[in-house]
Amino acid sequence: MHIKIKNLLLGLALTGIVFPAVGQDEGSSVVRRRSGDRNAPRQQDGTVVTDRMQSFYSTDNSSLTDADRQWMRVIYRSIDLDKDQNAALYFPEEPIDGQENLFRIILKLLAQGSVPAYEYLDGREIFTDKYKVKVGDVLDRFYIPYTLAKGSTEKKPKYAIDENDVPTNEVLSYYIVERWEFDTRSNRLKPVVEAICPVLHRSGDFGGDALKYPMFWVKFSDLRPYLAAQTIFVDDSNNLPSCTYDDFFTLNMYDGDIYKTRNLKNRSMAQIYPDPDSLKRAQDSIQNSLDNFEKKLWVPSREEVIAAREAREAKLKGESDSTAMVEKSTKKTSNTRAANRSTKRSAKKVKESKPKSSSKSSNAARSVRRQRR
Repeated sequence: MHIKIKNLLLGLALTGIVFPAVGQDEGSSVVRRRSGDRNAPRQQDGTVVTDRMQSFYSTDNSSLTDADRQWMRVIYRSIDLDKDQNAALYFPEEPIDGQENLFRIILKLLAQGSVPAYEYLDGREIFTDKYKVKVGDVLDRFYIPYTLAKGSTEKKPKYAIDENDVPTNEVLSYYIVERWEFDTRSNRLKPVVEAICPVLHRSGDFGGDALKYPMFWVKFSDLRPYLAAQTIFVDDSNNLPSCTYDDFFTLNMYDGDIYKTRNLKNRSMAQIYPDPDSLKRAQDSIQNSLDNFEKKLWVPSREEVIAAREAREAKLKGESDSTAMVEKSTKKTSNTRAANRSTKRSAKKVKESKPKSSSKSSNAARSVRRQRR
């Protein structure tokens, strides 16, 4: 019996389950499971992102092949933080009760070396080691003060940025890359956010309109484990943080304008459609085609066919009724006009056929009567 218990305890120890010692406090009498990620990076707020979390939140879909996707379209959007629907990415400007806006989270992760950033190229996104940017160069380029943090080395530098030096009030928009792909395994069309780029709006020395400075690209798959740990609220009527930044992007809760689609000539929408009205129509057309893409893939059911036929017949009946009413009105109008014309002609004939009294004949009759007398 003792041998069995000993073997059982040995097996539990091998699995990593540790029982508290006798006499421990009740508050510490919990079962702890050892993890193989004890060296996982720990953030300043205590957030630990393990390899398992990183693989769970990965959106690269490396297991999918072109044969599985069948169809894909890359869309570039500009997310304006002035819109109410995107306000959750900007507020709060300062950290409040552990809540931070999106740019503070991204900049903190870059400064700690937790996620890499990639160079913003003109209309191209290349996420390779060759195009990784040095965080120190980015901070110097945009005049963000910093100091070297504890544990910083030459190969893995870390930076400390004061909360007041983070230019959150100047990051007023984001560029994102969406990948709309149709997966034949699930038979669904779904958009996947591939990368995010903070855009700095900064005026010149002489004032005027603020210029836009795209800062860097960050892969969304690298950010997801950290964004999933930050809750936000998106509804003024419900102040309870009911979702996370990860939910905000994966559920497409943002409102962004299409400013480019991937094309052979690598041109933006503004270059293809210089006229603002034409640009707006093209953007709406692209969005409608994406929304209706999945609906065109399926054969309609019997009920849908009947409903479409009834709607079509009702439309044709309404058109025929309106046509008949127009024809009837036109015929009535023509009959009225014809009747008026015939009445005028009849009146004219009667007027012409009426005998005219001649003064000459009456005088002649009087003279004859006078002669007879």
